[in-house]
Amino acid sequence: MEARHEKYDRLIARCKSIPPTPTAVAHPCDESSLRGAIDASRVGLIVPILVGPTARIREVAEKSGLDISRFRIVDAGYSQESAARAVELVRNAEAEALMKGSLHTDELMASVVKRETGLRTARRISHCFVMDVPGHPDPLIITDAAVNIAPTLKDKVDIVQNAIDLLRDLGATEIRVAILSAMETVNPDVPSTLEAAALCKMADRGQITGALVDGPLALDNAISPEAAKIKKIDSPVAGRANVLVVPDLEAGNMLAKSLTFLGGADSAGIVLGAKVPIILTSRADSLISRLASCAVATLVADARRTSARRAVR
Repeated sequence: MEARHEKYDRLIARCKSIPPTPTAVAHPCDESSLRGAIDASRVGLIVPILVGPTARIREVAEKSGLDISRFRIVDAGYSQESAARAVELVRNAEAEALMKGSLHTDELMASVVKRETGLRTARRISHCFVMDVPGHPDPLIITDAAVNIAPTLKDKVDIVQNAIDLLRDLGATEIRVAILSAMETVNPDVPSTLEAAALCKMADRGQITGALVDGPLALDNAISPEAAKIKKIDSPVAGRANVLVVPDLEAGNMLAKSLTFLGGADSAGIVLGAKVPIILTSRADSLISRLASCAVATLVADARRTSARRAVR
C-alpha cells in the first residue's frame, strides 16, 4: 500500500538535483506564511526574498522563534506595495518565482495582471491544484479552481494547455486530459458538454498539443476504469485521466476541497500562464502541501530555464 504523501515526496526528491529557486515572497507577515517560506528554504526548494514591512516581518519572526537573518528583506509599506515590489523583483530577473504571503490572493494577482508592469504573457493565467489522493496512483491535476470564475471556451484552451505543460514539467510520460461535465454525452442544453466537444476537436486539429484529450466525461468515467467500462466508453482517457478540467471555478473548488476534506487528499497549488510560476498557499495548508507547492514551482522554473538555454543554442 502506498505511503501517505509518497507522490509529493517524489516531487520534492526530484528537486534535490536542482538549484533552489530565487522566490519573491509577497508580504509574509504572519507566522504561517513566513514559516512556509523558511521551511521550503530549509528543504532546499527556494531561496526566499521576503518582501514587506521590514519591522513587521522581523517582529513576526521573533515572536514565532524563526531565524530570518540569512534572508534578504525588501521593504514595502503595505500589502499592495508588497505585491508590486515582489512582481518588480521578477521583472528585474532577481526572482524566478512568486509566492503569496499573508495578503489576499486578489491583491497579489492584481499586480501580476497589470498590463504595463505585471507578468502577463500571451497565455491566459490559470490555477492548477496538484492533488495527492490516497489510493490514486498518480498526482491528479484539477483546473481551474481558483482564478477563472466562469471561463469561456477561449479561456479554456489556455487553461488546458497550461495544465498539460505543467504535467509535462513534472515528468509525466503520458498526459490524459478529461474535460468534465455532469454526463459523457453531448447535450445542447448543457453548455459544458458543447465546450468539451469543441476542446477535443481543437486537440485533434493541433490547437491544443501534448496530450490525449477527451470529453465530455463525468467524474466517475474520467477516473474509474470500471465506471468507464460499464458506460461502454472506448477512450484512452476515460478511467485513466490525470488532468481534470472543470466547467467553472465553483465546480473545481468543490471537487478539490471534497477530495481534501472527505478523501484525505493533500493539494499543492500553482498559478501558470504568467512569466514565472506563482505559488498560492493557504493558511489551512499542511506543511507537506506547502513544500509540494514550492517543489512544483521549482520544477516548472527549471524546465523554463532549460527551454531558454535550448532556444539560445
